[in-house]
Order: sequence, then C-alpha cells, then structure tokens
Amino acid sequence: MKSPWKGKAKAMNQDYDDLRPTITYRHLLSNNLGVRDPLRVVALCDSDAFYAACERVRLGLDSSVPIVVQQWESLIAVSYPAREFGVSRMDKIKDAKKKCPNLLAVHVATYKEGEKEPGYWKDFDTRTHKVSLDLYRRESNKIITMFKEALPTGEVEKASIDEAFIDFTRPVRDKLLERYPYLAQVPADASNGIDSPLPPPPPIDWDDIGTVIPVSLSQGTDSASEHSHVEADGDTTWHDVALSIAAELMRKIREDIHSKLGYTTSAGIARNKFLAKTILRNDAIPNYLRPLAFQKIRFLGGKLGDALAKEYDASTVGDLFKFGENALWVYEFLRGIDRTEVKEKSALFKSMLASKNLPKPITQPSDGHQWIRVLAAELALRLNDARESMPTLWPKTIVLHARKGYETSRSKQATFPFVRDVSVDVIATAADKLWKELTGDAKVVNITSEKAEMGQKSIEGFFTTRDIQQQTSLKRSREEDEPLVSLENIDVAPPKSSDVEAVSFKCPRCRKTIALREVQVTGGPNEVAQRLATLRSEHDDFHFAQDLANSNDGSVPVPRGSSPKRKKVEPKGIAKFFIKK
Repeated sequence: MKSPWKGKAKAMNQDYDDLRPTITYRHLLSNNLGVRDPLRVVALCDSDAFYAACERVRLGLDSSVPIVVQQWESLIAVSYPAREFGVSRMDKIKDAKKKCPNLLAVHVATYKEGEKEPGYWKDFDTRTHKVSLDLYRRESNKIITMFKEALPTGEVEKASIDEAFIDFTRPVRDKLLERYPYLAQVPADASNGIDSPLPPPPPIDWDDIGTVIPVSLSQGTDSASEHSHVEADGDTTWHDVALSIAAELMRKIREDIHSKLGYTTSAGIARNKFLAKTILRNDAIPNYLRPLAFQKIRFLGGKLGDALAKEYDASTVGDLFKFGENALWVYEFLRGIDRTEVKEKSALFKSMLASKNLPKPITQPSDGHQWIRVLAAELALRLNDARESMPTLWPKTIVLHARKGYETSRSKQATFPFVRDVSVDVIATAADKLWKELTGDAKVVNITSEKAEMGQKSIEGFFTTRDIQQQTSLKRSREEDEPLVSLENIDVAPPKSSDVEAVSFKCPRCRKTIALREVQVTGGPNEVAQRLATLRSEHDDFHFAQDLANSNDGSVPVPRGSSPKRKKVEPKGIAKFFIKK
C-alpha cells in the first residue's frame, strides 16, 4: 500500500503541478467545465465596515467622520477613520470615546411596543426594545442586485450580509473572445484540432490591475502583506489574462457601487473561493501558501488544527506538506485546490425569523403580549418588503411554541388569516390567540427567550429557554436575520409515505409498525426526529429484555447486527485527540 506521507523535499517541487495546465481551444470554447475549468476565475467582494457605512450613508456624513455602530453597550461595527484612533469592536463605548473624542456612536435601530417600524430612539433599552437589522439587509440586497445587473452571465453567491462570491468565468470568457477574436476559431493547421493548445498570451501591465501577489516573495516577506510588483510578462499565462480581465470588471463594479450607493468595497480574485483574498496568480500560489499559518485555513482550525499542530509539530502550510494524496481533502486544501461551486441562493422565502433574548424571564402570561407585538412588528415589515418583489408570497399557517422551564415544548397551530394587507395587528392578534391557548389558566410561566418565524410555509413563534436559544445561535451565521426560502404549502391531504416514515418505523424483528403518539408529533422536525429515535431505542431494549429472559444459560445475548466485544484498540496519530472522555 502506498504511504500517505512523503518527504518535504520531494513534495516541494511536485505539489503544484496543476498550476500551469495546457489550455486548449476545447477549454475556451466549452461552457460546461464547471469547477475544473482551467480558466476559472472567482472573486470575493467585501463591503468595508458595512454597518458603519450604512449609518454614514443614512446620515449623509462625510467618509472621514469616525463612526461606530452600537448595540446596547457593545460595538458591532467600527469605521476605518475610527480604527485609526485605535478603536476596535472589543472596546466598550466609554473606552472608545476616550480614544477618539470626536467619535460618533450610532445605536442600531430598534423595535419597541406600539411602533410599526424600527426607529433610532434615545430611550433604547434591552428590557423593552428589540434590535433591527432591516437597514443593513436592504442595503446588502442593493449591492447584490448591482453585481447581478453588471454580470448577467456570472454567478453571484451571497456569503454573508457584507460579502459575496462572484464567479467571473463566463463573463471573462466572453471578454476574451471579444478582445482576441482569433481564439474563436480553431486554426486549420492545428495539429490536434480542438484539443490543440492556445497560442501564447499577450503581455499584461499588472501595475494598473491592483494589488497583485508576486510569484517570488523576498526573504522575510509575509505572504499576506500587500505587493505591487510582479515578474516580467514572459511568464504570463492565459489564466493570468483571465485574472486581469476579471480585475477590470470587478473594479468597474466597485466604482459603480461607490458612486451610486456610497459604499466602498474590497475584492480578491483567484482561481477558486478559498484563494480569493487578493489578486493571486496561479504561479504565486506556492510561495503565498507555504508560510501561511495553516490553522487560518477554513476547516483546518479548531480542534482538528490543534491536533495536527501537536502531532506533527507544524504551524505553517509548508510544515504539513508531508500529507500525501491519500489524505486528499487536506492534500488539496494545502495546495490551494478548492472545488466548491459559486451558487446563487434562492430568492424565495421559506421562513422569516425574529427573536429576542429576554434579560428577565416572562413570569406572568399577560407579559407575553408585549413581546408578541414587538416581534410581530418586525415580521410584518419584512413580509411586506418581500412581497414588493414577490406579490404572491403569503404565509400559510401560524404556529406558536411555548416552553415552560425545562418541560417539553408545547405548540398550537392555526391557519394564517387571509387579509388584504399584513399588519402588526393581524400577526399579533393571531399569535395572541395561540398564546392564550398555550398558557391557559396558568398564573406563572417561565419564558426566557422568544422567537417568531414566518414564511411561505409557516409563521412560527418560538418561546424557548435561553440555553436552547444559545445552541441555535451558534449554528447561525453573523447575519442572524437571514431568511431561508421554500415554496412548500401545508395541505389538509392524506399523509405521504415520507410523512408516515417521519413519525413511525417498522421493526425488522416483530414486523410491527411502531409510531409516535399524536401528542408527540408536535413541534419542529428536529424534536420529532429525536422522539422517534428515543422510541426506536426503547423498542430495541424491549426485544433485548425478552431475549435475556428467554436465555437458558443466563448469558447476555448479543443484539442482532452487532459483534462480540473486541479488545480495545488504542487510537493512533491525530485520532487520539478526538477520544470521548
């Protein structure tokens, strides 16, 4: 068996053998090569200090004004002029103003009871108000729209509220054929026909392109620092030409965004999503990656990164070149190979989420109505905004979940009322009825956080304990309010086979169909799946107990599908860092 390791000296000269592929007419004239296209070009565009920029544009301020965006006592955005004074997001507002006396602090807009829209109130209070990110979401959508309008044949993927990946491959190919029309036809004397290599590319003036990582880094140079000078044009490839064209297109779009919307942006361009940090030529990839701390690479940080660092005494990408091709995933990432596609996310809405972590638990059922109205205001505004571009968008049901302390969550559901216009009163009234049904005659409740979710399929309000809310938030991106999307409807029709399977299973031993009780199929799909797993385990225990009782020699039977207990094998390598304790 071939060893998954190989020596460093051997690896250094062979590890980037795909950086100068022979590009043929077939590559240029094909439209379906996907992530393996040797002319693939991907950009990552990032809006600079986006939340702070949104507030600066909203207030009509000069770009030199130092500004921070505040959420309660914390800072969530710091403009570049404010950073020059040493202000960071880790500072408290009082400390930030000491560093920068002229600092303008703007608190993020908030919803409060009795108001249909969020506002910039002077009396903001976490006990009575809820944060709104609606302004930033709207401005983000404007920028994404400009990307799409400028690149109708490109692919735009929203990575976060202030970042987007752009696949320039098709727009760049169109520009290549426009500028060099002789490439559109395979020469009659081409030895291999359409599989013949393209002629040598023209020289490129990199000085007008932007910040370009050089092929050879000088001693002591950080691979991530800025560079402007690169090698002579004799080393130019057709992929370099593609990069330069993408850089031109990207610069034009950034200029349009600044002139029309007032936002400055930064962009990186390379052959894939992973490397799109600066303008990175293929030939520059080895010297750019080798000194890079490998734990900064996506998926190679955290516990896995710590394990690799300790086991192999490694800190940089170059230190880990001992990984061979049998460790394909690590092998490719260390060499800048990323086959992830740039995919546009659907513009339809499956759900909209509004949530609030309560500083103090709700103890009286009547207190729940206040927060229902606050959450309803946000959902009404967002649904009406969405319906401007999708008039047919309409919620089907409203579901309210309530959790009292650590008890199992209970829920009530009703058809969402069909009205001419969705208002705060419509949503709040429907939710209030379900709230009353859930709390009943209870005089004391214990609700520590609230969520309201609505969408094409359903509007849901969740009232869960704080620990559950925190677990959920850990799985979400920085843009907590980012809606998901679907066109599913809730019908009053016989259940499909997949629905039955979701609440029952057929035991292979007794051939019986074991199903959850009616009261157990309420709640979210994760809760139902967990209950079904518990029911399956309990049923297996029932058979195991029967086998034990029927055993003549008193020995413990081995469950079907399992094997006798084997001698414990000590894990080796990085596996020992992942032992359950």
